[in-house]
Amino acid sequence: MFKKFKFIGAALAALFTFTATAEASEAYTVKSGETLWSIGMEHGVSVLELKEINQKDSLHVNEGEQLKIPESISTQERDLLERIVSAEAEGESYAGKVAVATVVLNRVKSDEFPDSIKEVIYEVSPTGNPTFSPVSDGSINQPADEESKKAVKEALAFEGQGSGSLFFYNPSIASNHWISTRETTSVIGNHVFAK
Repeated sequence: MFKKFKFIGAALAALFTFTATAEASEAYTVKSGETLWSIGMEHGVSVLELKEINQKDSLHVNEGEQLKIPESISTQERDLLERIVSAEAEGESYAGKVAVATVVLNRVKSDEFPDSIKEVIYEVSPTGNPTFSPVSDGSINQPADEESKKAVKEALAFEGQGSGSLFFYNPSIASNHWISTRETTSVIGNHVFAK
């Protein structure tokens, strides 16, 4: 008898979870010329999630097609991510800004780092210093520039498709040489990205 109630409870929990997820996504009507990539960029959501939730096997969509848009990060998380990108990648190319945002998102998904954007950005290293220098010097408190805002949207759309970079550094000013022992994934401007 107990097993029967346990099964019913699990079934109801699964149903509730599915319903909550379906309600959490917004409906969207595809406009002429759009792709899953452009829709992902517009809404700041992962193209892979868009494909999965809408059971698509390509980036192609048809005008008038109804899509479910998965939830994105909160407005506060987006603002914080935009500000860290603006401060960390000031003077870097657009691609460098996208890569910095991608590192933060990759860290959130990694078991090696905290589970939220805020916790990743404000994480303190074993030496007691913030891992991101703009947190130390206060430049994270400045508003983000428009290019950094766009770069964050692209990083969100690109999420899950990169080379898995978890670190970045500027070799000409880095004081911790441990980072140079990590596998390099790319070099963009003054930053070396690694995992």
